[in-house]
Amino acid sequence: MKKIKKIFLVFLILISLTGCTTTLTDSNKKVVRNPETGQNLTKNILCQPENDTVRKLYLDNGVDIESLPKCSEFKINSGKYEGIWTTIFVKPLAWVIINIGKLVNNYGLAIILLTVLIRLILYPFTKKTAMQSELMRKAQPELNKLQKKYGSNPSQEAMMQQSQEMMLIYKKYKINPLSGCLFAFIQIPLFFAFYEAMNRLPAIFEGNLLFFQLGTSPATAIASGKYYYIIFVILVVLATYFSFKLNKTASIGEDQEKQMKMMTNISTIFIGIASFTMSTAIELYWIFNSGFTILQNIIVKRSKKNDNII
Repeated sequence: MKKIKKIFLVFLILISLTGCTTTLTDSNKKVVRNPETGQNLTKNILCQPENDTVRKLYLDNGVDIESLPKCSEFKINSGKYEGIWTTIFVKPLAWVIINIGKLVNNYGLAIILLTVLIRLILYPFTKKTAMQSELMRKAQPELNKLQKKYGSNPSQEAMMQQSQEMMLIYKKYKINPLSGCLFAFIQIPLFFAFYEAMNRLPAIFEGNLLFFQLGTSPATAIASGKYYYIIFVILVVLATYFSFKLNKTASIGEDQEKQMKMMTNISTIFIGIASFTMSTAIELYWIFNSGFTILQNIIVKRSKKNDNII
């Protein structure tokens, strides 16, 4: 637990030492929007927009875009120093997205490929979380018996004895109670790095994937009559629900099971509502990242049935 707190503290320090995405506003403090996509424009973009209308909006509102590199020429060290988080995570990730986009000639496809590539690289680590969930399910009957054995005895001595016996069960099934947190500590900084990189790259929010505009949110698209963007909301909700369901750790007792189920449903609903205002680019990352989690857990479950966890 102390290690987790230290990791979380380091993450907060990294965030606090950087400048996050800021929204472009005019002289009246009103948010400036892209007239074609309805997207709120980002003030601290990393490279120059190519769209003439968007360029004019930036220039009219005091942003010196001429000092920025073209997105096709963006480098990891481009621009001024903005803190550890931006330097180590955001700019390198933006550079990789741009170069993959140039290679495949589509930035939407670049987001998908990079998401899958990162998950493949992290697979040995995230796999451990899935394995721990399966091991917890295997140990569930013994943990339930332990809960019944000491559940009615609130004494300090009984609690200590229960903890000792629980650790023996964990040892028996090779369960590491802290490994379940590993997935979250990998996912959280990755999501924020993707979120900031994509919001600060004009090449992304000016691009398209098929007939979907990467910078447009479902809410904006639906308001202009493009109802087919609702597919992203549906896919985000489905991917979120099943990734939570397959990735959850076994609980002890019916009460905890109900609480976990309620939290899964609430989280899914919350993310579903938020997905209406996420850009298509962000939702592509979310859908394919969650889809990888689902596939990973299915593979682990099937291999576990054969007593051969990969």
